[in-house]
Amino acid sequence: MTITVRFAPSPTGYIHIGNTRTALFNWLFALKHNGQLILRFDDTDVERSKAEYAEATAADIDWLGIKPVRVEYQSKRFAFYDAAVAALKAAGVLYPCYETPDELERKRKLRLARRLPPVYGRDALKLTAEDRAKLEAEGHRPHWRFLLPNFKDDPFAPARTIVHWDDIVRGEETVDLASLSDPVLVREDGTYLYTLTSVVDDIDMGITHIIRGDDHVTNSGVQISIFEALGAKAPALGHHNLLTTVSGEGLSKRTGALSVGSLRRDGYEPMAVVSLAVLTGTSENVVAMPDMASLAAVFDPKATSKSSSKFDPAELDTLNRTLIHAMPFDVAAERLREMGIDGDKAEAFWLAVRGNLTRVADAALWWTVIQDGPVSDEPLAAEDHDFVAAAFDVLPQEPWNRETWKQWTEAVKTQSGRKGKPLFMPLRIALTGLASGPELADLLPLLGREGTLARRP
Repeated sequence: MTITVRFAPSPTGYIHIGNTRTALFNWLFALKHNGQLILRFDDTDVERSKAEYAEATAADIDWLGIKPVRVEYQSKRFAFYDAAVAALKAAGVLYPCYETPDELERKRKLRLARRLPPVYGRDALKLTAEDRAKLEAEGHRPHWRFLLPNFKDDPFAPARTIVHWDDIVRGEETVDLASLSDPVLVREDGTYLYTLTSVVDDIDMGITHIIRGDDHVTNSGVQISIFEALGAKAPALGHHNLLTTVSGEGLSKRTGALSVGSLRRDGYEPMAVVSLAVLTGTSENVVAMPDMASLAAVFDPKATSKSSSKFDPAELDTLNRTLIHAMPFDVAAERLREMGIDGDKAEAFWLAVRGNLTRVADAALWWTVIQDGPVSDEPLAAEDHDFVAAAFDVLPQEPWNRETWKQWTEAVKTQSGRKGKPLFMPLRIALTGLASGPELADLLPLLGREGTLARRP
């Protein structure tokens, strides 16, 4: 049996880091078990679902390194849902209900006042065929509820009915079906809810394991019952904790907070985003993993906390620096060329500056320094002007290499008597215009003797 998981986002906005956590947990689980992942868009909400959001989601997960075996769209699968609804109706476990939202709210409040659980009382089951015909003649359209198997003989006398499963993430989990309302599977307008479509697709696509947010724990008890009503065994289930913003707010596509696209545009490396999205809220140290295979090797769903975890974008900078400082030139080369960083000096330049970058794009500043001259953020102090001018008089002859900086500063030290920071800092400012940056031993050969002399004050 091939392990098959799925990531099933709704294309109603751009996916955020919370959605990404679910996609990554599934992908890493598949990698760890030589399995496969299906990308399945829950796009049955025609008004809110947009093709642009589906395209952006596919691009985002590809950038992260998630490679689905295929892509499915629920909007193309209505025939499967029609057949499932017909089967449930034939089995007598899908029944029509006619209450309006206001009527349901009044009934809920009445049950609370009587100190009863605020669940649907199955009043619609008492309607006769004549009652239903009369309601429909008056213009009422039914929504359809699934009759939960939480009773012995009398559906109006629900009894404690425990659904058990060994959760991939949380361990032993239980849900009491008697504490739940019969779920609506078909709306008044005939459209289907995710509770139904998800089960039908999981059966048809051979999904073996479902890993999703822990806000679906209770929903799992319902869906296990629907699997069984359709003659199928539910996949193994896992529910990971949710990510929040630093302030503890929930993530939402509507706000665009921490969207994958925004993090990508901000210049973060995919493995920095992946590492933080997966390792936050687990017992593993949050470190920058070099690639997906390395992360899969340490990934353990059961190491995940049961409480929500805060995703701090500030931590991305640290992880990003780690990845960039070790990034080979051939990995960065294409992006460098797009910034105009090319030619014989490009590789040596990258190796010289990468240790001082937070993002690859930051290299552009140092390329400007090398090609065009110092930036003016840090002016040379007046008392250092003559010292620097004299230092240029003892520049070594070419050819230059990494030892040239040492040779030059030794000569300047002998000439001026200066040492340490009073010696090095004025030279750095004269050469780069900045008080900090890459090792000048690495930059000097890139400048060359002629380029260095051109910076003489």
